[in-house]
Amino acid sequence: MKKLLPYSLLLLSYITIAQTPCVNGMAGAYPCSGMDLQSRISLTTMNAFAGNDSWGWTDPQDGKEYGIMGLDNGTAFIDITDPINPIYLGKLPTHTDPSIWRDIKVYNDHAFIVSEASGHGMQVFDLTRLRNVPNPPATFTEDAHYNGIGNCHNIVINEETGFAYAVGASSTNGGGPIFINIQNPTNPTFAGDFTNDFYCHDAQVVIYNGPDTDYTGREILLGSNEDFVSIVDVTDKNNPQAISRGFYANTAYTHQGWLTEDQRYFILGDEIDEEASGFNTRTIIFDLLDLDNPQVAFYYEADNESIDHNGYVLGDEFFLSSYRAGLRILDITDLANGNMTETKFFDTYPDNNGTSYNGAWSVYPYFASGNVVISDIDRGFFVVKASEDLSTEDNAIAEFSIYPNPANHTVNIASKNTPVTQVELFNLLGQRIFSQNFSENLIEKIDVSAFSSGMYVMKINGVTTKRLLIK
Repeated sequence: MKKLLPYSLLLLSYITIAQTPCVNGMAGAYPCSGMDLQSRISLTTMNAFAGNDSWGWTDPQDGKEYGIMGLDNGTAFIDITDPINPIYLGKLPTHTDPSIWRDIKVYNDHAFIVSEASGHGMQVFDLTRLRNVPNPPATFTEDAHYNGIGNCHNIVINEETGFAYAVGASSTNGGGPIFINIQNPTNPTFAGDFTNDFYCHDAQVVIYNGPDTDYTGREILLGSNEDFVSIVDVTDKNNPQAISRGFYANTAYTHQGWLTEDQRYFILGDEIDEEASGFNTRTIIFDLLDLDNPQVAFYYEADNESIDHNGYVLGDEFFLSSYRAGLRILDITDLANGNMTETKFFDTYPDNNGTSYNGAWSVYPYFASGNVVISDIDRGFFVVKASEDLSTEDNAIAEFSIYPNPANHTVNIASKNTPVTQVELFNLLGQRIFSQNFSENLIEKIDVSAFSSGMYVMKINGVTTKRLLIK
């Protein structure tokens, strides 16, 4: 028998649905705040032992969204267009041996994949092949391979220029950035390198449009180089120019960072400082007003001790994969005054928030839908999304109450003083699946017996008021 539960009772039913809302600090087994679990795919389903990096691709042809996850034995591709019912499409096996380190970036509808597996090089995979996978999961083959590098820790791509930067290729060039022209994705060619700042673990490369007008329009690399931040002008691939190095206190392992969208600040994570110095999760914020003289603006410490890993900026938020503390989302609107504030989180490792290398490896927040991918070392692939704010300042709407009548598969809507004129139900993809107009009564009833089980958003008189579970 189907019945409809009010939002406050959803916690009782999380096991039976793919989408699991965050209620009273938990989304099923996972601690959370302001983030709902859309779905999860286990490592077992993907026939893997461990997870690592993640990225994403949106098909320009139809807007479909795909998550990409690195595994110890290959790279998984998942259709998350319906985030509550993701489709594991298959895996591109590793080029050589398994490795717990694998990294993926996307350019021009192709995925570029590197690994620390010996002799792995760079795999190239045409993502448009995901449009038609007859019998998933499939075992894919690479469309091209670049052997100008061997084992490599990370791949960085500037999508504006069509250049990839292989970093941490320890058997080549001492691990400094190697420039690869990928403008023709299936025919990558060597374009240069930079050796002056030694091993580079991760980087971001942009066409600079920040506050230092000396470098406007130049292609700038910001490298996380174990002991410092390396800032390099890579516009001329044959003659890259070192600009400066950024240093900070209590350095343990300069791991990864990302620019704010105005390119004023660089938000940096040191992977080992929590373990080495006893900090809570610490983030270093560099002020890049002058690229020739980067300065630490301030240090942010979270309220837990987990180790930070990869972080990315989207608008006014910083999305941080924080190992055992999962995904942490921070408001960065007030960096100028030395403030960062955690606003939401989803913890994929519920056991504890200790300083060990488990849990969330990486996060990809750039889908137009607002869905966020988390790749977890131990528990696989997660899709999460910010909980919808269903509050309203409309006093009349606040007077409505909604309650189920399981006996006849209906939901009753009662109002103290504002007539009910319209009721709409939407699925979690935003598609309207029910609409009915009423004749201004204070009590109305809708029949839900024909609806599929799942989560819905209800609008009354055009205003979002409740999330409901039909079971």
